[in-house]
Amino acid sequence: MAGFQRHIFVCINQRPGDSPKGCCASKGGAEVASELKRKLYERGFKRIVRANKAYCLDQCARGVTLVVYPEGVWYGGVTTADVDEIIDSHILGGRPVERLRIAESDLTGRACTVENQIEPLQP
Repeated sequence: MAGFQRHIFVCINQRPGDSPKGCCASKGGAEVASELKRKLYERGFKRIVRANKAYCLDQCARGVTLVVYPEGVWYGGVTTADVDEIIDSHILGGRPVERLRIAESDLTGRACTVENQIEPLQP
C-alpha cells in the first residue's frame, strides 16, 4: 500500500434534484476533483498526496465539500477556482484556507477528534 502523506476526499455525490439538502455533483464536485488531481500531479505530488472522489461526506448543504486527512480539515463551497489556493496554502504551506473551512462545530454527523496539526509538504 502506498504511503501517502495526505488524502483529500472530494464529494461527487448526486441527490435527486428536489432534495432540500442539494448535492455536490450539481455544484461541480466532479470538476473540483478532476482539477485537484490534475494540479497535484502537475506540482509533483503524485505519490505524496492522494485526491479521491467520494460519495456523500454528509455535508450536502455546504457543497462542494472536501476533507483533508490526516488533519481532518473540512472545506465547503469549494470551486475549481479555489484549488490552487488550497494546494498553495494548505498542502504546501500547512495553513488551512480559513474562508472555505467548515468549523468543526458546524459539521453534521460526529465531530472529529483528529489533532489539527499541519505539516507543510515538499514535492
